Amino acid sequence: MTESLDPQDNAKESCLRAFRRLLSLQKASGDWEGEMVWCSMILAQAVIVRSVLGLPYGETEKPQIVKHFKVTQFDDGSWGMHPESPGYVFFTTLAYIALRLLGTAADSAMLAKARAWLNAQPAGVKGIPTWGKFWLAMLGLYDYKGCNSLPPEIFLLPEGLPFHPRRYYCHTRLIYLGIAFLYGKRFVAQLPGSLRDELRAELYPEPYGSIDFSRYRHTISSSDVFVPISPVLRLVYNLLGVYERFHSARLRDKGLETCLEKIVYEQRTTNYQGVSPVSGLLNCLAIFAESPSHPDLAPSIAAMEAWRWEDEAEGIRYVGARSNTWDTAFVVQALMEAPDIAEGTQEALDKANGFLDCTQLTEELPDYQKAWRDPAVGGWCFSDGQHRWPVSDCTAEALSALLDLYNSPKIRIQSPLADKRLALAVEFILSRQNKDGGFGTYERRRAGKLLEMVNPSEMFGQCMTELSYVECTASALAALSHYRKAYPDLADGRIDQACSKAVALLRDTQLADGSYAGFWGINYTYAIFHVAKAFRMAGVPCSDPALQSAARWLIGKQRQDGGWGEHYTSCLKGCYVEHGQSQTVMTSWALLALLDILPVGHPAIKRGFEWLMAQQQENGDWPRQSVNGVFFGAAMLDYRLYHIYFPAWALARYIRMGKGNVSG
Repeated sequence: MTESLDPQDNAKESCLRAFRRLLSLQKASGDWEGEMVWCSMILAQAVIVRSVLGLPYGETEKPQIVKHFKVTQFDDGSWGMHPESPGYVFFTTLAYIALRLLGTAADSAMLAKARAWLNAQPAGVKGIPTWGKFWLAMLGLYDYKGCNSLPPEIFLLPEGLPFHPRRYYCHTRLIYLGIAFLYGKRFVAQLPGSLRDELRAELYPEPYGSIDFSRYRHTISSSDVFVPISPVLRLVYNLLGVYERFHSARLRDKGLETCLEKIVYEQRTTNYQGVSPVSGLLNCLAIFAESPSHPDLAPSIAAMEAWRWEDEAEGIRYVGARSNTWDTAFVVQALMEAPDIAEGTQEALDKANGFLDCTQLTEELPDYQKAWRDPAVGGWCFSDGQHRWPVSDCTAEALSALLDLYNSPKIRIQSPLADKRLALAVEFILSRQNKDGGFGTYERRRAGKLLEMVNPSEMFGQCMTELSYVECTASALAALSHYRKAYPDLADGRIDQACSKAVALLRDTQLADGSYAGFWGINYTYAIFHVAKAFRMAGVPCSDPALQSAARWLIGKQRQDGGWGEHYTSCLKGCYVEHGQSQTVMTSWALLALLDILPVGHPAIKRGFEWLMAQQQENGDWPRQSVNGVFFGAAMLDYRLYHIYFPAWALARYIRMGKGNVSG
């Protein structure tokens, strides 16, 4: 890159290359999607489920699956929660079993290292977390007596109870729906040939028959614990254990019937994908346990392939979510900052509009209240919409993208969505606002913080109920405010009221140092990006103390080289942790926020863009770096398009503001 006193001189060329790269990545269906990288768990569970169902992977697929396990195994032989985590007993054990099912020899270098790592842990495989104990029990590799009870009868409890499963976060609710059914059935699968006995000998240093698994019900490897078993949860487990010894056969049958009914409803209404592959795979097993000839089994296992991702470099794996709408909405907003820079932008935006048109949910789910669902009409999903689980911030960002398209004097969309469709999106967003003014994701909040005291997942935090999330609240506020600039309010001023409550919530959640704690990205940098965007769209002036305080916080975190870098452990520790290197994605978030607050010529902004442009590759891309997303506090993600469209967005805004096209 040619040196210049003013990075504005180089920004247009850098942005042009970035936009060309983005345009080249658009799919024929009009959307953009990057892999959302998590861990090997879903791949391992898919291998296990298909083996149990008698539908093993083909000989051409197996090497590609083994390849992915190989490239994700750590040097010490373990597998982790995410690409940068330490090893976990849970993920390592499941990967080990999957590889054996795929035909990998126990004495192979890969499995020998994994086995050595597992044996080096204080309790070994016996200390696997609750989810792992359950999966092993289903394979005859752990006695059900070592599993804490989760009877299906809990789904028969009176719905008014504050701890009823209908109040759980939807992912948690649906995971435990499948677990409860399979636990109630005491399902144990058959493994091929002598593999069960071989695995028992390989996973445990002592003879399997000599292990008293009931002693390890509450034993969890320290490597896998994020939320320890609380005294309240331990008491609940013990009470359920007593119930299990004397439970009613009639109630057990009724509980199983209720769980299966809800599982089948979930499969049918999600085109058999489930809200995620985690619950979807459990649902496949539950339906199989009910009957191998069940009519919903074949479409359920076939639909799991919707979560599949494959390339030559990393082989076959399964993602935890598909991000089509999410990525497309952000790419559109990035392109709309400077839509006249790259040739082909008009056509690309028209195709993106077509994708968003096709993926908005315009029909309600049948009998959704019986499945403890909230209304879905008007929303967009994180994905391509096929599983019909819409989300507040995905809908908000899609709506913001469409409003950008329709209100631009430079872009003419051939078939814009009708005003009624945009109004449906607004209604959907409003339906996800909590009483405190914040916004949940899939549903409104249904229970209080005390429910987290009985979080049984151990590896994840804040997963028992919906919350009011800073990012979701900011996305909703931005979209609703954007809508109000072009359309009148709804009856009784509901949009203005919702925006006022959202602004108040965001002001209340700002920390004393000016930062915001995020939930879905890493972490404080990500949250500030969203809040700055929302406040400015809502008409909050740059001079507002909240925005100025946030800007000071960002400037204070700028690294010596001009970039920003936040380490994922800030999510674990609840305080800012600086990364050892500046990160493209965090730098882009910081610059987008600062451009919403400070003059374009501010020295921190200039230094930030100098660093950002110096990292760009010749093809317009930026290097992949560290994880940038998170869910449930401990599960880090790598959104693989973030490192392209967020820098492109920041550059485009920098160019637009440099021309003076910005209001104070």
